Amino acid sequence: MFQKNVNLKPYTTFGIDAIAEEFAVFSDVDMLKNLLANIQVNEITILGGGSNMLLTKDLNGVVLKNEITGIQLVAESEDSVLLKVGGGVVWHDFVLFTIQNNYFGLENLSLIPGSVGASPMQNIGAYGIEIKDCFEKLDAIEIQTRKEETFTHEQCQFGYRESIFKRKLKGKYVITHVYFRLKKNAVLNTSYGAIDAELDSKGITLPTIKDVSDAVISIRKSKLPDPKELGNAGSFFKNPVVPISIYESIKENFPTVPSYFINDEEVKIPAGWLIETAGWKGKRVGNCGVHTKQALVLVNYGGATGAEVFDLSQQIIDDVYGKFAIQLEREVNIL
Repeated sequence: MFQKNVNLKPYTTFGIDAIAEEFAVFSDVDMLKNLLANIQVNEITILGGGSNMLLTKDLNGVVLKNEITGIQLVAESEDSVLLKVGGGVVWHDFVLFTIQNNYFGLENLSLIPGSVGASPMQNIGAYGIEIKDCFEKLDAIEIQTRKEETFTHEQCQFGYRESIFKRKLKGKYVITHVYFRLKKNAVLNTSYGAIDAELDSKGITLPTIKDVSDAVISIRKSKLPDPKELGNAGSFFKNPVVPISIYESIKENFPTVPSYFINDEEVKIPAGWLIETAGWKGKRVGNCGVHTKQALVLVNYGGATGAEVFDLSQQIIDDVYGKFAIQLEREVNIL
Protein backbone atom coordinates (compact mmCIF):
# COMPACT_ATOMS: atom_id res chain seq x y z
CA MET A 1 0.00 0.00 0.00
CA PHE A 2 2.67 2.52 1.05
CA GLN A 3 6.13 2.69 -0.51
CA LYS A 4 9.02 4.21 1.41
CA ASN A 5 11.67 6.67 0.20
CA VAL A 6 10.28 7.21 -3.30
CA ASN A 7 11.99 9.66 -5.66
CA LEU A 8 9.33 12.05 -6.99
CA LYS A 9 11.37 13.12 -10.02
CA PRO A 10 9.28 11.02 -12.47
CA TYR A 11 6.05 12.45 -11.05
CA THR A 12 6.77 16.17 -11.55
CA THR A 13 7.34 18.14 -14.73
CA PHE A 14 10.33 20.04 -13.31
CA GLY A 15 12.23 16.75 -13.12
CA ILE A 16 13.89 17.52 -9.79
CA ASP A 17 15.09 14.90 -7.32
CA ALA A 18 13.12 14.92 -4.07
CA ILE A 19 12.37 11.96 -1.85
CA ALA A 20 8.95 11.21 -0.38
CA GLU A 21 9.17 9.54 3.01
CA GLU A 22 6.09 7.47 2.08
CA PHE A 23 4.17 7.28 -1.20
CA ALA A 24 0.90 5.73 -2.33
CA VAL A 25 -1.49 5.91 -5.29
CA PHE A 26 -5.30 5.96 -5.18
CA SER A 27 -7.67 5.35 -8.09
CA ASP A 28 -11.07 5.73 -6.44
CA VAL A 29 -12.71 7.42 -3.45
CA ASP A 30 -12.85 4.29 -1.29
CA MET A 31 -9.14 3.63 -1.82
CA LEU A 32 -8.39 7.23 -0.85
CA LYS A 33 -10.46 6.96 2.33
CA ASN A 34 -8.72 3.72 3.24
CA LEU A 35 -5.29 5.29 2.74
CA LEU A 36 -6.21 8.31 4.85
CA ALA A 37 -7.50 6.02 7.62
CA ASN A 38 -4.12 4.26 7.76
CA ILE A 39 -1.87 7.33 7.78
CA GLN A 40 -0.23 7.92 11.14
CA VAL A 41 1.40 11.29 10.37
CA ASN A 42 0.05 14.80 9.96
CA GLU A 43 2.06 15.79 6.87
CA ILE A 44 0.15 14.75 3.73
CA THR A 45 0.89 16.02 0.22
CA ILE A 46 -1.50 15.41 -2.68
CA LEU A 47 0.07 14.97 -6.11
CA GLY A 48 -1.79 15.25 -9.39
CA GLY A 49 0.05 15.80 -12.66
CA GLY A 50 2.98 17.40 -10.81
CA SER A 51 2.99 20.30 -13.26
CA ASN A 52 2.47 23.29 -11.01
CA MET A 53 4.91 22.66 -8.21
CA LEU A 54 8.54 23.11 -7.31
CA LEU A 55 10.03 20.66 -4.85
CA THR A 56 12.77 22.40 -2.89
CA LYS A 57 13.35 19.62 -0.35
CA ASP A 58 12.55 16.01 0.50
CA LEU A 59 8.97 15.59 1.70
CA ASN A 60 8.27 14.23 5.16
CA GLY A 61 5.10 12.29 5.81
CA VAL A 62 3.02 10.81 3.00
CA VAL A 63 2.60 11.78 -0.66
CA LEU A 64 -0.64 10.55 -2.23
CA LYS A 65 -0.97 10.53 -6.03
CA ASN A 66 -4.43 11.04 -7.52
CA GLU A 67 -5.17 8.59 -10.34
CA ILE A 68 -8.99 8.71 -10.32
CA THR A 69 -10.07 8.44 -13.97
CA GLY A 70 -13.32 8.57 -15.92
CA ILE A 71 -15.38 11.10 -17.88
CA GLN A 72 -19.13 10.78 -17.38
CA LEU A 73 -22.04 12.63 -18.99
CA VAL A 74 -24.35 13.30 -16.03
CA ALA A 75 -26.83 15.78 -17.54
CA GLU A 76 -27.74 17.17 -20.94
CA SER A 77 -30.02 19.91 -22.19
CA GLU A 78 -30.74 21.37 -25.60
CA ASP A 79 -27.72 23.68 -25.43
CA SER A 80 -25.33 22.25 -22.81
CA VAL A 81 -23.87 19.16 -21.16
CA LEU A 82 -22.63 18.52 -17.63
CA LEU A 83 -19.56 16.30 -17.39
CA LYS A 84 -18.16 14.62 -14.26
CA VAL A 85 -14.42 14.09 -14.59
CA GLY A 86 -12.01 12.16 -12.38
CA GLY A 87 -9.38 14.26 -10.65
CA GLY A 88 -6.58 12.05 -12.00
CA VAL A 89 -7.53 12.51 -15.66
CA VAL A 90 -4.80 14.25 -17.66
CA TRP A 91 -6.10 17.75 -18.40
CA HIS A 92 -5.21 17.81 -22.10
CA ASP A 93 -6.77 14.36 -22.62
CA PHE A 94 -10.01 15.74 -21.19
CA VAL A 95 -9.86 18.81 -23.44
CA LEU A 96 -9.35 16.55 -26.48
CA PHE A 97 -12.41 14.53 -25.38
CA THR A 98 -14.55 17.70 -25.34
CA ILE A 99 -13.30 18.69 -28.78
CA GLN A 100 -14.01 15.25 -30.25
CA ASN A 101 -17.58 15.54 -28.95
CA ASN A 102 -18.06 19.18 -30.00
CA TYR A 103 -18.51 20.42 -26.44
CA PHE A 104 -17.45 24.07 -26.42
CA GLY A 105 -15.69 26.02 -23.69
CA LEU A 106 -12.28 24.50 -22.99
CA GLU A 107 -10.60 24.56 -26.42
CA ASN A 108 -8.49 27.61 -25.49
CA LEU A 109 -7.04 25.61 -22.60
CA SER A 110 -5.53 22.92 -24.85
CA LEU A 111 -2.10 21.49 -23.99
CA ILE A 112 -1.97 22.92 -20.46
CA PRO A 113 -0.04 20.35 -18.41
CA GLY A 114 -1.44 18.81 -15.25
CA SER A 115 -4.51 16.96 -14.05
CA VAL A 116 -8.21 17.79 -13.87
CA GLY A 117 -8.18 17.68 -10.06
CA ALA A 118 -5.61 20.45 -9.88
CA SER A 119 -7.34 22.69 -12.43
CA PRO A 120 -9.82 24.42 -10.08
CA MET A 121 -7.22 24.85 -7.33
CA GLN A 122 -5.47 27.60 -9.26
CA ASN A 123 -8.31 28.42 -11.67
CA ILE A 124 -6.12 27.63 -14.66
CA GLY A 125 -6.51 29.86 -17.67
CA ALA A 126 -5.14 30.80 -21.07
CA TYR A 127 -6.10 32.92 -24.07
CA GLY A 128 -8.99 34.71 -22.39
CA ILE A 129 -10.58 31.64 -20.77
CA GLU A 130 -10.45 30.40 -17.17
CA ILE A 131 -11.76 27.25 -15.50
CA LYS A 132 -14.36 29.28 -13.62
CA ASP A 133 -16.08 30.06 -16.94
CA CYS A 134 -17.17 26.40 -17.35
CA PHE A 135 -16.92 25.11 -13.79
CA GLU A 136 -20.10 23.84 -12.09
CA LYS A 137 -18.95 22.15 -8.85
CA LEU A 138 -16.46 19.66 -7.44
CA ASP A 139 -16.39 16.70 -5.07
CA ALA A 140 -13.70 16.49 -2.43
CA ILE A 141 -12.66 14.51 0.63
CA GLU A 142 -11.68 16.35 3.79
CA ILE A 143 -8.34 14.85 4.78
CA GLN A 144 -8.80 15.00 8.53
CA THR A 145 -12.34 13.59 8.75
CA ARG A 146 -12.48 11.62 5.43
CA LYS A 147 -15.89 13.24 4.88
CA GLU A 148 -17.18 13.68 1.31
CA GLU A 149 -18.16 17.25 0.44
CA THR A 150 -19.32 19.16 -2.64
CA PHE A 151 -18.15 22.71 -3.38
CA THR A 152 -20.18 25.02 -5.60
CA HIS A 153 -18.74 27.67 -7.91
CA GLU A 154 -19.34 30.35 -5.29
CA GLN A 155 -17.80 28.29 -2.49
CA CYS A 156 -14.57 27.84 -4.48
CA GLN A 157 -13.97 31.61 -4.36
CA PHE A 158 -12.15 31.74 -7.68
CA GLY A 159 -9.68 34.53 -8.37
CA TYR A 160 -6.84 35.10 -10.78
CA ARG A 161 -4.90 31.80 -10.65
CA GLU A 162 -6.29 30.99 -7.23
CA SER A 163 -9.19 29.58 -5.27
CA ILE A 164 -10.09 28.82 -1.68
CA PHE A 165 -7.99 25.64 -2.04
CA LYS A 166 -4.85 27.75 -2.38
CA ARG A 167 -5.77 29.93 0.58
CA LYS A 168 -8.05 29.08 3.50
CA LEU A 169 -8.45 25.39 2.65
CA LYS A 170 -4.92 24.73 1.36
CA GLY A 171 -3.84 21.17 2.16
CA LYS A 172 -7.15 20.28 3.81
CA TYR A 173 -9.01 18.55 0.95
CA VAL A 174 -8.44 16.09 -1.88
CA ILE A 175 -10.40 16.95 -5.03
CA THR A 176 -11.78 13.69 -6.43
CA HIS A 177 -14.09 14.83 -9.24
CA VAL A 178 -14.75 18.07 -11.11
CA TYR A 179 -17.98 18.96 -12.96
CA PHE A 180 -17.91 21.12 -16.09
CA ARG A 181 -20.88 22.63 -17.94
CA LEU A 182 -20.04 22.99 -21.62
CA LYS A 183 -22.01 24.38 -24.55
CA LYS A 184 -23.22 22.31 -27.49
CA ASN A 185 -23.31 25.29 -29.85
CA ALA A 186 -20.31 27.18 -31.19
CA VAL A 187 -19.15 30.07 -29.01
CA LEU A 188 -15.50 30.44 -29.96
CA ASN A 189 -13.12 32.99 -28.45
CA THR A 190 -10.25 33.70 -30.84
CA SER A 191 -9.56 37.36 -30.11
CA TYR A 192 -7.07 36.87 -27.28
CA GLY A 193 -3.35 36.54 -27.91
CA ALA A 194 -2.22 35.20 -31.25
CA ILE A 195 -5.09 32.81 -32.02
CA ASP A 196 -6.59 34.92 -34.83
CA ALA A 197 -3.14 35.42 -36.37
CA GLU A 198 -2.44 31.68 -36.23
CA LEU A 199 -5.79 30.91 -37.88
CA ASP A 200 -5.13 33.56 -40.56
CA SER A 201 -1.73 32.03 -41.29
CA LYS A 202 -3.50 28.77 -42.08
CA GLY A 203 -6.14 30.46 -44.21
CA ILE A 204 -8.94 29.59 -41.80
CA THR A 205 -11.76 32.17 -41.77
CA LEU A 206 -14.56 30.06 -40.25
CA PRO A 207 -12.77 28.05 -37.54
CA THR A 208 -14.15 24.92 -35.94
CA ILE A 209 -13.57 24.00 -32.32
CA LYS A 210 -10.72 21.75 -33.46
CA ASP A 211 -9.19 24.57 -35.49
CA VAL A 212 -9.04 26.75 -32.38
CA SER A 213 -7.56 23.94 -30.31
CA ASP A 214 -4.96 23.19 -32.99
CA ALA A 215 -4.04 26.89 -33.16
CA VAL A 216 -3.57 27.05 -29.38
CA ILE A 217 -1.47 23.87 -29.43
CA SER A 218 0.68 25.28 -32.23
CA ILE A 219 1.23 28.56 -30.36
CA ARG A 220 2.07 26.83 -27.10
CA LYS A 221 4.51 24.44 -28.76
CA SER A 222 6.28 27.35 -30.45
CA LYS A 223 6.78 29.17 -27.15
CA LEU A 224 6.86 26.62 -24.36
CA PRO A 225 9.34 23.78 -23.77
CA ASP A 226 8.12 20.20 -23.58
CA PRO A 227 8.61 19.05 -19.95
CA LYS A 228 9.71 15.65 -21.29
CA GLU A 229 12.66 17.35 -22.95
CA LEU A 230 13.34 20.29 -20.63
CA GLY A 231 12.05 20.29 -17.05
CA ASN A 232 9.67 23.15 -16.26
CA ALA A 233 6.37 23.98 -14.57
CA GLY A 234 4.90 26.18 -17.28
CA SER A 235 4.29 29.79 -16.30
CA PHE A 236 6.25 30.37 -13.10
CA PHE A 237 4.87 33.84 -12.31
CA LYS A 238 1.44 35.45 -12.28
CA ASN A 239 0.78 38.45 -14.50
CA PRO A 240 0.70 41.36 -12.03
CA VAL A 241 -2.26 43.71 -11.73
CA VAL A 242 -0.98 47.18 -10.84
CA PRO A 243 -2.40 50.66 -10.16
CA ILE A 244 -2.67 52.87 -13.22
CA SER A 245 -0.08 55.21 -11.69
CA ILE A 246 2.54 52.45 -11.88
CA TYR A 247 1.52 51.63 -15.44
CA GLU A 248 1.74 55.29 -16.50
CA SER A 249 5.19 55.57 -14.92
CA ILE A 250 6.45 52.55 -16.88
CA LYS A 251 4.83 53.82 -20.08
CA GLU A 252 6.89 57.00 -19.92
CA ASN A 253 10.06 54.97 -20.48
CA PHE A 254 8.49 52.10 -22.43
CA PRO A 255 5.68 53.53 -24.61
CA THR A 256 4.84 50.12 -26.13
CA VAL A 257 4.43 48.28 -22.81
CA PRO A 258 1.66 45.67 -23.34
CA SER A 259 -1.30 46.11 -21.03
CA TYR A 260 -4.81 44.92 -20.30
CA PHE A 261 -7.09 47.30 -18.41
CA ILE A 262 -8.95 45.53 -15.60
CA ASN A 263 -10.99 48.59 -14.59
CA ASP A 264 -10.56 52.35 -14.27
CA GLU A 265 -7.93 51.94 -11.58
CA GLU A 266 -5.98 48.76 -12.40
CA VAL A 267 -3.98 47.40 -15.31
CA LYS A 268 -2.57 43.93 -15.94
CA ILE A 269 0.99 43.92 -17.31
CA PRO A 270 2.43 40.64 -18.66
CA ALA A 271 5.05 39.26 -16.29
CA GLY A 272 6.91 37.82 -19.26
CA TRP A 273 7.39 41.32 -20.70
CA LEU A 274 8.69 42.63 -17.36
CA ILE A 275 11.15 39.75 -17.02
CA GLU A 276 12.33 40.00 -20.63
CA THR A 277 12.70 43.79 -20.45
CA ALA A 278 14.72 43.37 -17.26
CA GLY A 279 17.17 41.24 -19.27
CA TRP A 280 16.42 37.77 -17.93
CA LYS A 281 15.04 36.02 -21.01
CA GLY A 282 17.38 33.19 -22.04
CA LYS A 283 19.68 33.76 -19.09
CA ARG A 284 21.18 30.65 -17.52
CA VAL A 285 22.31 30.38 -13.90
CA GLY A 286 24.04 27.08 -13.17
CA ASN A 287 21.76 24.17 -14.09
CA CYS A 288 18.62 26.27 -14.41
CA GLY A 289 17.57 29.38 -16.25
CA VAL A 290 14.89 31.41 -18.03
CA HIS A 291 13.58 29.87 -21.23
CA THR A 292 14.91 31.36 -24.45
CA LYS A 293 11.47 31.72 -26.05
CA GLN A 294 9.22 32.54 -23.08
CA ALA A 295 10.50 34.57 -20.13
CA LEU A 296 7.64 33.37 -17.90
CA VAL A 297 9.08 29.86 -17.88
CA LEU A 298 11.96 28.76 -15.66
CA VAL A 299 13.68 25.59 -16.82
CA ASN A 300 15.82 22.80 -15.44
CA TYR A 301 18.68 22.13 -17.87
CA GLY A 302 19.49 18.96 -15.96
CA GLY A 303 20.65 18.38 -12.43
CA ALA A 304 19.14 21.55 -10.95
CA THR A 305 17.85 21.43 -7.40
CA GLY A 306 14.57 22.98 -6.35
CA ALA A 307 16.49 25.40 -4.16
CA GLU A 308 18.47 26.62 -7.18
CA VAL A 309 15.31 27.26 -9.17
CA PHE A 310 13.73 29.04 -6.20
CA ASP A 311 16.81 31.24 -5.77
CA LEU A 312 16.69 32.14 -9.46
CA SER A 313 13.03 33.10 -9.15
CA GLN A 314 13.86 35.31 -6.17
CA GLN A 315 16.62 37.08 -8.11
CA ILE A 316 14.11 37.80 -10.88
CA ILE A 317 11.49 39.05 -8.42
CA ASP A 318 14.00 41.38 -6.75
CA ASP A 319 15.35 42.70 -10.05
CA VAL A 320 11.90 43.35 -11.56
CA TYR A 321 10.85 45.17 -8.40
CA GLY A 322 13.99 47.29 -8.48
CA LYS A 323 13.41 48.27 -12.11
CA PHE A 324 9.63 48.64 -12.23
CA ALA A 325 8.39 48.82 -8.60
CA ILE A 326 6.22 45.75 -9.33
CA GLN A 327 6.27 42.74 -7.02
CA LEU A 328 5.99 39.54 -9.05
CA GLU A 329 4.18 36.63 -7.44
CA ARG A 330 5.02 32.98 -8.07
CA GLU A 331 2.25 30.96 -9.68
CA VAL A 332 3.72 27.54 -8.86
CA ASN A 333 3.31 25.85 -5.50
CA ILE A 334 6.56 25.79 -3.55
CA LEU A 335 7.09 22.70 -1.36
